[in-house]
Amino acid sequence: MTIQPPMNDILIDRDELDFLLWDWLGLQDVLDRSGSEVDREAADAILAMSHKLARDSFLPLFKLTDANEPVLEAGEVRALPQIGEALREYASLGLFAAGFSEDHGGLGMPTLLSSGSLLQFFAASLAVSAYPMLTVANARLLTTFGSAAQIETFAMPQIAGEWFGTMCLSEPQAGSNLADVATRAMPDGEDGLGARYRLFGNKMWISGGDHDLAGNIVHLVLAKIPGDDGQVGADTRGISLFVVPKFLPDGARNDIVVTGLNHKLGYRGTTNCVLAIGESGSPVAGGDGALGWLVGEPGQGLPQMFQMMNEARLNVGMGAAAAGYRSYRHASIYARERLQGSPIGAVAKTSGPIIRHPDVRDMLMAAKCYGEGALALVLYCARLVDTAKHDPADDALLSLLTPVAKTWPSEWGLAANDIAIQIHGGYGYTRDFDVEQLWRDNRLNPIHEGTTGIQAQDLVGRKIRKDKAGAFDRLGDLIAATVAASVDTAMAAQGAQLGETWDRIAAAVAQLRECDAAAANENATGFLRAFGHVVVAWQWLDRALLCVDAAAEDRVRAAKPWACRYFFERELPRIGAWLGPIEGESRLLSQMNEDYL
Repeated sequence: MTIQPPMNDILIDRDELDFLLWDWLGLQDVLDRSGSEVDREAADAILAMSHKLARDSFLPLFKLTDANEPVLEAGEVRALPQIGEALREYASLGLFAAGFSEDHGGLGMPTLLSSGSLLQFFAASLAVSAYPMLTVANARLLTTFGSAAQIETFAMPQIAGEWFGTMCLSEPQAGSNLADVATRAMPDGEDGLGARYRLFGNKMWISGGDHDLAGNIVHLVLAKIPGDDGQVGADTRGISLFVVPKFLPDGARNDIVVTGLNHKLGYRGTTNCVLAIGESGSPVAGGDGALGWLVGEPGQGLPQMFQMMNEARLNVGMGAAAAGYRSYRHASIYARERLQGSPIGAVAKTSGPIIRHPDVRDMLMAAKCYGEGALALVLYCARLVDTAKHDPADDALLSLLTPVAKTWPSEWGLAANDIAIQIHGGYGYTRDFDVEQLWRDNRLNPIHEGTTGIQAQDLVGRKIRKDKAGAFDRLGDLIAATVAASVDTAMAAQGAQLGETWDRIAAAVAQLRECDAAAANENATGFLRAFGHVVVAWQWLDRALLCVDAAAEDRVRAAKPWACRYFFERELPRIGAWLGPIEGESRLLSQMNEDYL
């Protein structure tokens, strides 16, 4: 018997999305406070429209872009034309502009709603969705820090979806360590766009770095302005930010040359380029080097770029959540349709669906907890983006949770992908079924926008040890409120377990704050994993408390308490292994002879 792949129309379940947005996160309250003219009816229409466009225009490109990678021909990158067609439809519906103010040609949509929309596109195709994700973040940075002329010239065409944008940070010799950035920016006078510079250097791993899908590409480039001695510093203090377009305002080609394409495990429809900036020797506007304009003040490039980096980190987590969740849905459907074996002790020995087997149920519930837990986490952070604009405490909480929102979905969404392949058995690792590509696409996300280890250093070094805003205590108060709400309910045992677990996390935080920086860094990744699991456990309990009386036929809500119990029984105990080295003040890794590795 040959198993046929299911109809490939599986995205984010609308009932699940509605529960998260309206019932749990209070989207109506967010809309009311934002002053947006969008009401419930309009929001529902936007979500329905997003699902339809994602299903009809992005989803058909899922496998097509994987099989037809971009190519470099005579110095020009050619991408699949259908990507451009889909993104023009996306632009025509105003979705590039959705989250921008009306002053910038936008719809003024809250981040929570625009994220609910974006999740459908991420689920349909991470590769195609990467272009608008980067473009929107690029334009948002320019509207925050750019001059009026820079906004009009470079941001507005991106908000309209006519031009696309990138972020150019990494270099061949400087991956995650931006202090090693060697790209130079030499002063070249001033014009209507501000202080003008000539840039020279190389950039690596630039997603969307070149293609033929849009009228122009706006690069935001980190570079160093040499000092009076003509030398660039060896730290991050001299890094400045420049807007460097592929085509200059007069239509001339800037000196930005693609020297190679990176061929990736997944996301194959997203061009990923090695760029030589100002290195060709071809004169531009009467001089050598690529022309760029300073954004903001000299030396402020890294603080400015952190806005785009943090937005990208949240979006990477969102994409990882969508890919993990979609794999779970595929596996759930397959397990109901695949007939094989009968459970031990069953009276009838005829083959039944594999979902009857305890091992398959175990895997499915784990994937459900990972996929739905990741969706909840990223949407909770999207809500914080909205409330942080008016509440410093929420801004601090968002900062604390950003490394978690990037990392937890990237690692555990990937675990859901892995489980989905296992449930599919031999079919799972064939290209006929979607789950193998979803795993490949998602495998990039634990590396995108800072590896797990880098996020751990950020969490422990910047957010925990230097928590001047009291974000950790604020989170503790929120968790305590959920624990209190669980008393005298069917979830009381889980509430008590969460309270005890949080006490253990708080004790580990006290140790991390008291030890030296090297010791804290050594065990930071384990802490990030433990911390992420506790945050997700809290959110599972918070959602389950809304559903303890749900009718059995309400499949989305009735399943929540069961998933919560599973997570607390099977997942939360993992934190003991992660916190153990901190509690034992382990220095195993630093004391070990590197020759033993």
